Amino acid sequence: MEINEILSKVDHTILKQESTWEDIKQICDDGMKYKTASICIAPSYVKQAVEYIKENNSDLKVCTVIGFPNGYNTTETKVFETQNAVANGAVEIDMVINIGWLKDKKYDSILEEIKSIKKACNGKLLKVIIETCLLTEEEKIKMCKIVSEAGADYIKTSTGFSKAGATFADVELMAKNVAEGVKVKAAGGISGLEDAEKFINLGASRLGTSRIIKAVKEI
Repeated sequence: MEINEILSKVDHTILKQESTWEDIKQICDDGMKYKTASICIAPSYVKQAVEYIKENNSDLKVCTVIGFPNGYNTTETKVFETQNAVANGAVEIDMVINIGWLKDKKYDSILEEIKSIKKACNGKLLKVIIETCLLTEEEKIKMCKIVSEAGADYIKTSTGFSKAGATFADVELMAKNVAEGVKVKAAGGISGLEDAEKFINLGASRLGTSRIIKAVKEI
């Protein structure tokens, strides 16, 4: 697989708590230079990043995170976060589900929350993070069904802030269980180009990673 093809599926990500504007700007520069699918950054930097990208005459997309990383904010809070992010120029939204609700089998509550956030996206792309490392196989399959029914665009493996990130087995499982038209994003622990290619071949349409650009630079 060509490197450019891999890069076109990368959400070039920086979500460390200590990230500064200089760090975000570097992510923007890298994303513009290497033509990644998007950059994924904290909500507080979205507006500044969007303005910086426009100043550089680029069409690089800005993605941000909602209810991140734990997912247990109220639905109303997540909806406001989403509306604010979209108003600030984000065109892709990565939300975290309420994992406690899933464990409690509150499936209707999860479904309605995702629908509410999708509506707040106002036509922008929605990816739903289910944090696979905390789920049973049955729960992963159930979330594939719920995400599909809710009308989200992607189901995403991980935040990268929990016990583990994406696995090949999880991506393969998710790709087999989502409805037609719902895509899979692998995130967390993707270490290099070989990993990236395997995730794509198993069914991932997007990769959330901070390491692919570093690997390309080293080449």
